[in-house]
Amino acid sequence: MARTGWGGRILPFVGIVLVALSLRTAVAAISPILDHISRELQLSAVIISLLGAVPPVAFAVSGLLAPAISRRIGLDRSLLLAIAVMVLGHLGRALAPTSGVLLGATVVTLFGVGVANVLLPPIVKRYFPDRIGAVSAVYITVISFGASIPALVAVPVADSAGWRISLGIWFLVAITAAVPWIGMLLRERRTRARAGDVPTASELDDPEPALAGRMAHSVIAWAMVGAFGAAAFVSYATFAWLPLILVDTAGLTRGQAGSLLALWAFMGFPCGILAPILATRLKNTAPVLAGGVLFIAIGYGGLLVAPAAAPVLWTVLAGLGPLLFPLILTLINLRTRTHAGAVALSGFVQGLAYGIGALGPIVIGLIHGATGSWTLSLTVLIVVGVGLATPAVFLLARPRFVEDELNARAAARA
Repeated sequence: MARTGWGGRILPFVGIVLVALSLRTAVAAISPILDHISRELQLSAVIISLLGAVPPVAFAVSGLLAPAISRRIGLDRSLLLAIAVMVLGHLGRALAPTSGVLLGATVVTLFGVGVANVLLPPIVKRYFPDRIGAVSAVYITVISFGASIPALVAVPVADSAGWRISLGIWFLVAITAAVPWIGMLLRERRTRARAGDVPTASELDDPEPALAGRMAHSVIAWAMVGAFGAAAFVSYATFAWLPLILVDTAGLTRGQAGSLLALWAFMGFPCGILAPILATRLKNTAPVLAGGVLFIAIGYGGLLVAPAAAPVLWTVLAGLGPLLFPLILTLINLRTRTHAGAVALSGFVQGLAYGIGALGPIVIGLIHGATGSWTLSLTVLIVVGVGLATPAVFLLARPRFVEDELNARAAARA
């Protein structure tokens, strides 16, 4: 039965918000101060490139491993472990004596972030089954807000206190995020003690051991991989190349192009608020899914055929395309019956989709380097974005549950 009211749920809500706040600081904290770091550690072009490539790769690997971790130690404990790994990684980066250690610590940090990425949707489903849309909108918006903070404070802190302080201070955010979850575990222990050491409901995570592996047989899961992967491919490529595209094709200055990249990123805020709420209130989510596909097609299509005519408009529309991110994160909960199913689905979708996203900057950059123009690169961006996401418009439109689909397939084979 769905819970109502907020009794006993303030602590997990605060914990969800604080974890969300810490999820993108590790990604966004390093690029603004690369020049500060290079003065001491002499970062090579290879190391800088690898630092940029680590986030989607780490998210992909950790996404595939997170369900197994959750099965072994439980959902809440897995999230707390992910936070602890993030803390160690932040400190390791701040203390890194060499560029190799900096890279290794970054991998550690982002592995923790990736596990937390996967676990937050099922955490929401466990504690807020009656408020999935609202709580998802809050935490996804906080993730976007957390990504913007380092861009504002990293350089001033590095100038005044050094790059190590600028890079290391984010461990405080992660430590703070751990406090509510430690409180939750203590509360669970007290509940167990009163119940005669009988495991509490939240400790019985017991996803069916084979469920994660069976996700490969789910049409719903693959549709989510396509939509989330489309958004990831387009987004990572845009972060890497949009300013240069605008300079070369629309005749903008680098300053103007940088401002439009910030505008593109800002569009994630309304998307993060509206998409989860619409997903929970609409019986048919096809219009929202189709909207994401159309925004990608029109926004990047405008940059392809008439970039100088309305670069602000094309940037805004392109920035609305990644509404597929918060939409799929919400549908992970709405298309599963249990939080165990949500863990398995979240790991499968995010693991594969971030792998697709990691290819975005590389593929678009290689095509541009080979052709010397952005025409084919933008065409590929549109084809991949629209092509991967379009099946979801039809396959995820109406409520169907992954567990039901997999059980029906198993019964048909029996």
